[in-house]
Amino acid sequence: MSVPSVTFNDGHKMPMFGLGTYLAKPGEVEEAVKYAIEVGYRHIDTAYVYENEKEIGQAIREKINDGTVKREDLFITTKLWCNSHKESEVVTACKQSLQNLGLDYVDLYLIHWPFAFKSGKELMPKDAAGNIEFQDTDYLETWKGMESCKQQELARSIGVSNFNSEQLERLVTNAQIKPVNNQVEVTLNLNQKPLLEVCKKLNITVTGFSPLGRPGNRHGIKNLWDEPQIQELAKKYNKSCANIACRFLLQRGVTPIPKSVTPSRIKENFDIFNFNLTSEEISRIEAMETGIRTATFGE
Repeated sequence: MSVPSVTFNDGHKMPMFGLGTYLAKPGEVEEAVKYAIEVGYRHIDTAYVYENEKEIGQAIREKINDGTVKREDLFITTKLWCNSHKESEVVTACKQSLQNLGLDYVDLYLIHWPFAFKSGKELMPKDAAGNIEFQDTDYLETWKGMESCKQQELARSIGVSNFNSEQLERLVTNAQIKPVNNQVEVTLNLNQKPLLEVCKKLNITVTGFSPLGRPGNRHGIKNLWDEPQIQELAKKYNKSCANIACRFLLQRGVTPIPKSVTPSRIKENFDIFNFNLTSEEISRIEAMETGIRTATFGE
Protein backbone atom coordinates (compact mmCIF):
# COMPACT_ATOMS: atom_id res chain seq x y z
CA MET A 1 0.00 0.00 0.00
CA SER A 2 1.44 3.35 -1.04
CA VAL A 3 1.71 5.99 1.68
CA PRO A 4 1.58 9.63 0.51
CA SER A 5 4.48 11.87 1.47
CA VAL A 6 4.89 15.54 2.22
CA THR A 7 7.85 17.56 0.96
CA PHE A 8 9.73 19.68 3.50
CA ASN A 9 10.98 23.18 2.78
CA ASP A 10 14.51 21.67 2.56
CA GLY A 11 13.45 19.24 -0.19
CA HIS A 12 13.37 16.04 1.88
CA LYS A 13 10.16 14.00 2.05
CA MET A 14 8.30 12.50 5.01
CA PRO A 15 5.74 9.66 4.80
CA MET A 16 2.38 11.07 5.95
CA PHE A 17 1.72 8.26 8.41
CA GLY A 18 3.86 6.83 11.17
CA LEU A 19 4.08 4.74 14.31
CA GLY A 20 4.16 6.64 17.59
CA THR A 21 6.10 4.98 20.42
CA TYR A 22 5.49 7.20 23.46
CA LEU A 23 4.93 5.03 26.56
CA ALA A 24 5.61 1.88 24.52
CA LYS A 25 6.95 -0.43 27.22
CA PRO A 26 10.33 -2.17 27.07
CA GLY A 27 9.89 -5.63 25.69
CA GLU A 28 6.91 -4.51 23.60
CA VAL A 29 8.19 -1.71 21.42
CA GLU A 30 10.76 -3.79 19.51
CA GLU A 31 8.15 -6.30 18.37
CA ALA A 32 5.69 -3.49 17.62
CA VAL A 33 8.17 -1.70 15.35
CA LYS A 34 9.11 -4.90 13.52
CA TYR A 35 5.47 -5.74 12.93
CA ALA A 36 4.67 -2.20 11.80
CA ILE A 37 7.48 -2.32 9.23
CA GLU A 38 6.14 -5.65 7.98
CA VAL A 39 2.65 -4.12 7.62
CA GLY A 40 4.03 -1.23 5.57
CA TYR A 41 4.89 1.55 8.03
CA ARG A 42 8.01 3.41 6.97
CA HIS A 43 7.89 6.30 9.45
CA ILE A 44 8.84 5.58 13.09
CA ASP A 45 8.71 8.30 15.76
CA THR A 46 10.61 8.20 19.03
CA ALA A 47 12.43 10.53 21.44
CA TYR A 48 15.39 10.37 23.80
CA VAL A 49 13.10 10.80 26.80
CA TYR A 50 10.99 7.78 25.79
CA GLU A 51 13.98 5.61 26.71
CA ASN A 52 13.19 3.16 23.92
CA GLU A 53 15.60 4.28 21.19
CA LYS A 54 17.81 1.20 21.65
CA GLU A 55 14.94 -1.26 21.19
CA ILE A 56 13.62 0.66 18.19
CA GLY A 57 17.11 0.64 16.67
CA GLN A 58 17.35 -3.10 17.19
CA ALA A 59 14.01 -3.61 15.43
CA ILE A 60 15.11 -1.43 12.53
CA ARG A 61 18.38 -3.32 12.11
CA GLU A 62 16.58 -6.68 12.15
CA LYS A 63 14.19 -5.60 9.38
CA ILE A 64 17.07 -4.20 7.33
CA ASN A 65 19.15 -7.34 7.84
CA ASP A 66 16.31 -9.68 6.86
CA GLY A 67 15.76 -7.73 3.64
CA THR A 68 12.32 -6.32 4.46
CA VAL A 69 13.54 -2.72 4.00
CA LYS A 70 16.64 -0.69 3.28
CA ARG A 71 17.69 2.19 5.53
CA GLU A 72 16.73 4.69 2.84
CA ASP A 73 13.18 3.29 2.84
CA LEU A 74 12.67 4.35 6.45
CA PHE A 75 11.98 7.73 7.99
CA ILE A 76 13.15 7.91 11.61
CA THR A 77 12.35 10.82 13.93
CA THR A 78 13.79 11.43 17.39
CA LYS A 79 13.88 14.43 19.69
CA LEU A 80 16.25 16.52 21.79
CA TRP A 81 15.34 16.46 25.47
CA CYS A 82 15.05 19.53 27.68
CA ASN A 83 18.23 18.80 29.68
CA SER A 84 20.47 19.43 26.65
CA HIS A 85 19.31 22.82 25.39
CA LYS A 86 22.60 24.73 25.48
CA GLU A 87 24.08 25.11 22.01
CA SER A 88 27.18 23.20 23.05
CA GLU A 89 25.10 20.22 24.24
CA VAL A 90 22.85 19.64 21.24
CA VAL A 91 25.23 17.81 18.90
CA THR A 92 26.37 15.55 21.76
CA ALA A 93 22.76 14.71 22.57
CA CYS A 94 22.00 13.96 18.93
CA LYS A 95 25.04 11.67 18.70
CA GLN A 96 23.83 9.84 21.82
CA SER A 97 20.44 9.22 20.23
CA LEU A 98 22.17 7.98 17.06
CA GLN A 99 24.29 5.63 19.15
CA ASN A 100 21.15 4.37 20.90
CA LEU A 101 19.43 3.81 17.57
CA GLY A 102 22.51 2.34 15.90
CA LEU A 103 22.10 4.74 12.98
CA ASP A 104 24.40 7.13 11.15
CA TYR A 105 21.68 9.75 10.83
CA VAL A 106 18.05 10.44 11.65
CA ASP A 107 15.67 11.78 9.05
CA LEU A 108 14.16 14.33 11.42
CA TYR A 109 15.49 15.74 14.71
CA LEU A 110 13.15 17.87 16.78
CA ILE A 111 13.42 20.14 19.82
CA HIS A 112 10.97 18.27 22.06
CA TRP A 113 9.74 21.31 24.04
CA PRO A 114 10.50 25.04 23.75
CA PHE A 115 11.87 25.30 27.33
CA ALA A 116 15.05 24.11 29.04
CA PHE A 117 15.80 22.11 32.17
CA LYS A 118 18.97 22.20 34.22
CA SER A 119 21.73 20.57 32.19
CA GLY A 120 22.85 17.11 33.19
CA LYS A 121 22.01 13.42 33.11
CA GLU A 122 18.67 13.65 34.92
CA LEU A 123 15.66 13.63 32.61
CA MET A 124 13.52 15.49 35.15
CA PRO A 125 15.93 17.42 37.44
CA LYS A 126 14.22 18.54 40.63
CA ASP A 127 15.13 20.73 43.60
CA ALA A 128 14.78 19.77 47.25
CA ALA A 129 11.09 20.71 47.19
CA GLY A 130 10.42 18.39 44.25
CA ASN A 131 10.01 21.14 41.67
CA ILE A 132 11.51 20.80 38.20
CA GLU A 133 14.68 22.85 37.83
CA PHE A 134 14.37 24.99 34.72
CA GLN A 135 17.22 26.80 33.00
CA ASP A 136 17.11 30.12 31.21
CA THR A 137 18.32 28.93 27.81
CA ASP A 138 16.54 30.53 24.88
CA TYR A 139 15.34 28.07 22.24
CA LEU A 140 17.03 30.32 19.68
CA GLU A 141 20.35 29.23 21.21
CA THR A 142 19.18 25.61 21.15
CA TRP A 143 18.29 26.00 17.48
CA LYS A 144 21.89 26.94 16.62
CA GLY A 145 22.87 23.52 17.95
CA MET A 146 20.14 21.92 15.85
CA GLU A 147 21.51 23.68 12.77
CA SER A 148 24.91 22.16 13.56
CA CYS A 149 23.29 18.71 13.62
CA LYS A 150 22.03 19.24 10.09
CA GLN A 151 25.29 20.77 8.90
CA GLN A 152 27.19 17.76 10.28
CA GLU A 153 24.69 15.42 8.53
CA LEU A 154 23.60 13.84 11.81
CA ALA A 155 20.04 14.81 10.90
CA ARG A 156 18.72 15.25 7.39
CA SER A 157 16.06 17.70 8.56
CA ILE A 158 15.43 19.61 11.77
CA GLY A 159 12.27 20.91 13.38
CA VAL A 160 10.40 21.44 16.62
CA SER A 161 7.67 19.97 18.76
CA ASN A 162 5.04 21.60 20.98
CA PHE A 163 5.78 25.10 19.65
CA ASN A 164 2.96 27.64 19.43
CA SER A 165 2.46 30.17 16.64
CA GLU A 166 4.38 32.97 18.34
CA GLN A 167 7.37 30.74 19.07
CA LEU A 168 7.40 29.43 15.50
CA GLU A 169 7.31 32.88 13.96
CA ARG A 170 10.13 34.09 16.22
CA LEU A 171 12.22 31.04 15.36
CA VAL A 172 11.69 31.39 11.61
CA THR A 173 12.62 35.07 11.78
CA ASN A 174 15.92 34.33 13.54
CA ALA A 175 16.96 30.95 12.11
CA GLN A 176 19.65 30.41 9.48
CA ILE A 177 18.06 27.04 8.64
CA LYS A 178 14.29 27.04 8.71
CA PRO A 179 12.45 24.36 10.74
CA VAL A 180 10.67 21.88 8.49
CA ASN A 181 8.15 20.42 10.92
CA ASN A 182 6.20 21.11 14.11
CA GLN A 183 4.94 18.05 15.99
CA VAL A 184 1.93 18.84 18.17
CA GLU A 185 -1.17 17.18 19.56
CA VAL A 186 -3.90 17.02 16.90
CA THR A 187 -7.12 15.14 17.68
CA LEU A 188 -10.85 15.31 17.07
CA ASN A 189 -11.06 17.29 20.31
CA LEU A 190 -8.17 19.59 19.39
CA ASN A 191 -8.00 20.13 15.64
CA GLN A 192 -5.42 22.98 15.84
CA LYS A 193 -6.93 24.92 12.93
CA PRO A 194 -5.33 28.32 13.79
CA LEU A 195 -1.88 26.74 14.30
CA LEU A 196 -2.19 24.78 11.05
CA GLU A 197 -2.86 28.01 9.20
CA VAL A 198 0.28 29.62 10.65
CA CYS A 199 2.38 26.57 9.80
CA LYS A 200 1.06 26.61 6.24
CA LYS A 201 1.96 30.29 5.93
CA LEU A 202 5.48 29.56 7.22
CA ASN A 203 5.85 26.46 5.00
CA ILE A 204 6.28 24.21 8.04
CA THR A 205 4.68 20.76 7.96
CA VAL A 206 2.73 19.39 10.93
CA THR A 207 2.89 15.96 12.55
CA GLY A 208 -0.01 15.12 14.84
CA PHE A 209 0.72 13.04 17.93
CA SER A 210 -2.00 11.30 19.95
CA PRO A 211 -4.35 11.43 16.92
CA LEU A 212 -6.60 8.85 18.56
CA GLY A 213 -7.13 11.08 21.60
CA ARG A 214 -5.52 8.68 24.05
CA PRO A 215 -8.49 6.37 24.70
CA GLY A 216 -8.81 5.61 28.40
CA ASN A 217 -6.65 8.59 29.39
CA ARG A 218 -6.35 9.06 33.14
CA HIS A 219 -8.07 12.44 33.04
CA GLY A 220 -11.29 10.85 31.87
CA ILE A 221 -11.42 13.15 28.84
CA LYS A 222 -14.18 12.00 26.55
CA ASN A 223 -13.15 10.70 23.16
CA LEU A 224 -15.35 11.93 20.33
CA TRP A 225 -15.40 8.44 18.83
CA ASP A 226 -18.58 7.82 20.77
CA GLU A 227 -20.38 10.66 19.01
CA PRO A 228 -23.04 9.47 16.54
CA GLN A 229 -21.49 11.46 13.67
CA ILE A 230 -18.19 9.60 13.98
CA GLN A 231 -19.92 6.25 14.43
CA GLU A 232 -21.98 6.91 11.30
CA LEU A 233 -18.88 7.76 9.25
CA ALA A 234 -17.14 4.59 10.44
CA LYS A 235 -20.17 2.58 9.33
CA LYS A 236 -20.47 4.44 6.01
CA TYR A 237 -16.85 3.76 5.03
CA ASN A 238 -16.60 0.35 6.74
CA LYS A 239 -13.71 1.63 8.84
CA SER A 240 -12.88 1.94 12.53
CA CYS A 241 -13.37 5.19 14.42
CA ALA A 242 -9.57 5.33 14.71
CA ASN A 243 -9.40 5.27 10.91
CA ILE A 244 -11.83 8.20 10.71
CA ALA A 245 -9.74 10.17 13.22
CA CYS A 246 -6.49 9.55 11.31
CA ARG A 247 -8.06 10.22 7.91
CA PHE A 248 -9.41 13.51 9.27
CA LEU A 249 -5.85 14.57 10.10
CA LEU A 250 -4.39 13.33 6.83
CA GLN A 251 -6.87 15.22 4.66
CA ARG A 252 -6.08 18.42 6.55
CA GLY A 253 -2.39 18.03 5.72
CA VAL A 254 -1.36 16.62 9.11
CA THR A 255 0.78 13.48 9.44
CA PRO A 256 -0.80 11.20 12.08
CA ILE A 257 1.47 9.00 14.21
CA PRO A 258 -0.86 6.80 16.29
CA LYS A 259 0.83 4.77 19.01
CA SER A 260 0.08 1.09 19.51
CA VAL A 261 1.92 -2.08 20.45
CA THR A 262 -1.03 -4.35 19.61
CA PRO A 263 -0.55 -6.03 16.20
CA SER A 264 -4.24 -5.96 15.25
CA ARG A 265 -4.47 -2.23 15.98
CA ILE A 266 -1.17 -1.43 14.28
CA LYS A 267 -2.56 -3.07 11.15
CA GLU A 268 -6.03 -1.52 11.50
CA ASN A 269 -4.67 2.01 12.07
CA PHE A 270 -2.72 1.77 8.80
CA ASP A 271 -5.88 1.14 6.76
CA ILE A 272 -6.66 4.76 5.87
CA PHE A 273 -5.45 5.14 2.29
CA ASN A 274 -8.40 3.77 0.33
CA PHE A 275 -11.19 6.20 1.21
CA ASN A 276 -11.82 9.93 1.37
CA LEU A 277 -13.97 11.99 3.71
CA THR A 278 -15.98 14.64 1.89
CA SER A 279 -15.31 18.34 2.49
CA GLU A 280 -18.68 18.54 4.24
CA GLU A 281 -17.70 15.70 6.55
CA ILE A 282 -14.38 17.38 7.33
CA SER A 283 -16.23 20.59 8.22
CA ARG A 284 -18.68 18.70 10.44
CA ILE A 285 -15.84 17.03 12.33
CA GLU A 286 -14.04 20.37 12.73
CA ALA A 287 -17.19 21.81 14.28
CA MET A 288 -17.17 19.09 16.94
CA GLU A 289 -13.93 20.38 18.49
CA THR A 290 -13.95 20.91 22.27
CA GLY A 291 -10.44 22.40 22.49
CA ILE A 292 -9.53 19.95 25.27
CA ARG A 293 -5.98 18.60 25.36
CA THR A 294 -5.22 15.06 26.44
CA ALA A 295 -1.43 15.58 26.33
CA THR A 296 0.10 18.22 28.57
CA PHE A 297 3.71 18.43 29.69
CA GLY A 298 4.77 15.61 32.01
CA GLU A 299 1.98 13.27 31.00
